[in-house]
Amino acid sequence: MKEIAFQVDTRLAKLLSENYRSTERALKELVDNAWDADASSVNIFLPEPMTDSPIIIYDNGSGMTETELLKEYLIIASDRRKRRGNITALKRRKVKGKKGIGKFAGLMIANSMQLETWSRGRICEFSISIKDFENATDIEELPINLFVKDCDSEMQGTKITLSDLIHGLVFPSPEKIRQLLLQEYGREEGFVINVNGKILGIDDIQGIYNEYHEKLPSVGAVTLQFTVSNQKGKLKQPGISIRVGGKVVGRPDFFGLDKEEDFPPKLLEKIYGEVEVDGLFDHVTSDWGALVENSELYHEVAEYVRPIIKAKVKEEYGREMGLAQARLKKRINERLAHLPEYKRQYADKAIKSILGRYYGEPEAKVEPMVEVLLDALERTDYRAILDYIHEAEHSDIAKLAEALSEFGLAELAIVAEQAKTRLEFLDRFEELCNKDDTEENVVHSALEKCLWVFGVKYSIFSSNKTLKRQVESYLNKKYSGQRESKRPDLLMSSNFANEYLLIEFKRPSHSLRYKDYQQATAYRNDFVPYTSAEMKILLVGGKRGQDLPPHYNREPNTEVVIFDEIISNARNQLNWLLKELGGEAHA
Repeated sequence: MKEIAFQVDTRLAKLLSENYRSTERALKELVDNAWDADASSVNIFLPEPMTDSPIIIYDNGSGMTETELLKEYLIIASDRRKRRGNITALKRRKVKGKKGIGKFAGLMIANSMQLETWSRGRICEFSISIKDFENATDIEELPINLFVKDCDSEMQGTKITLSDLIHGLVFPSPEKIRQLLLQEYGREEGFVINVNGKILGIDDIQGIYNEYHEKLPSVGAVTLQFTVSNQKGKLKQPGISIRVGGKVVGRPDFFGLDKEEDFPPKLLEKIYGEVEVDGLFDHVTSDWGALVENSELYHEVAEYVRPIIKAKVKEEYGREMGLAQARLKKRINERLAHLPEYKRQYADKAIKSILGRYYGEPEAKVEPMVEVLLDALERTDYRAILDYIHEAEHSDIAKLAEALSEFGLAELAIVAEQAKTRLEFLDRFEELCNKDDTEENVVHSALEKCLWVFGVKYSIFSSNKTLKRQVESYLNKKYSGQRESKRPDLLMSSNFANEYLLIEFKRPSHSLRYKDYQQATAYRNDFVPYTSAEMKILLVGGKRGQDLPPHYNREPNTEVVIFDEIISNARNQLNWLLKELGGEAHA
């Protein structure tokens, strides 16, 4: 028997260094190391582009002794949390280092890395380079020259110098590294980060920076600084911090915006800043964790701050919300056109309310809610409430207020009721599809008045007409096709993009075959000569047969789905809607 062992190629270090998506993220890894070392400050010096100057990161943390370097730092993939726990020794911070590979982050950016660390009256120093790794075969045999000497016992911390920056990579941007670090460390007390001589601040967040100064009657001087962020990353602890006497009190506050029903919760995550109010000093609790409840001075500050922030948020995102409303209205204009003018006004107001409340949610989720709302608007009992509001004399304030209150309650109740009714329909329809003897005409009849099952964008269909009549009705042209007596099951005249949709379905027990695919595409081929509009095909059946062409071999705009998928997608959307309305989801 011969004993063998794995060897670790020196290329591993290079591979680990490439684990970072950008130079800024690699540098953040080194800042995380300073956090774990209980540093109170980190200084980052970035060179001007196209210069030979190095990148320097210096912190005043605990540093490392020679023993710690040899037994901890130089051990690759060593998890410090298992050695020392999840909390740092001095400042009781939650440890960020997890994988033990952050030491190689600098080699993503530079060909050479020098480390100097001070601890307990000794300085340790060594350098490694990409060339060193290339000249060795086993990382465990890589020669590293460690220099150790005495230093002032008060000195502690770690300094990393990255030189000979790798050509071909974009130089790290001071602005980008500030924005990235703010997401992680923007609210951390006792951890100051300085990038090229500037301490991280609110104005470093990507977005519109605002600053206001005011003297309030009871509180006195107030300084408000905040940003409405437009960056993609989520801010850590969004809101407005209250600073009294230079010290932050409690958690960030939204000053009542989080309780306003018409203010989108998603937009709260975009607000970041602080308000300095020394006049609140006597209203701070002894643990500095909050302001005294029912503080009249706090309410005075809130009344000043809230409208300013609300106006700036609307200014930043109002246009975007307007565009979202325009896109939805374009799809539902035909339904809106059938409503009286005053009902259209209420519909417009309701749609704006939905878009505001669910700002940031995908349109695929918001659109079903708008469609159900319009369904509810067209119901008799809902219409009666609208008529009541419309007929109320404006001078009769009490009557109008009562009507508006009923309108709001009915809106929620009817939308929820409609969603539950549709879920019940899906249950019955699923039972129908599970029966082996269910024929095509039965499915056709069930879906003819419930085409929302296919998706809310397919709400205007023509049905039970021959292909000949479809062409003559919608295109005003004479049809002379060879299959003029035949028809697809459903042909939608157009959708919001002025496209046609042809739906051909088979009985639920039928496995779709190639001949079914040919039949559906043949309908399109008959119809295409009469219009320049796009036509999409939806072929529906109980199962996918083996001889169906794979998706990459199908004609463009051709989709094959099965009833189970359609029912499942519709049910998921309705359950989401009920959950948002506070109703009970349906299994």
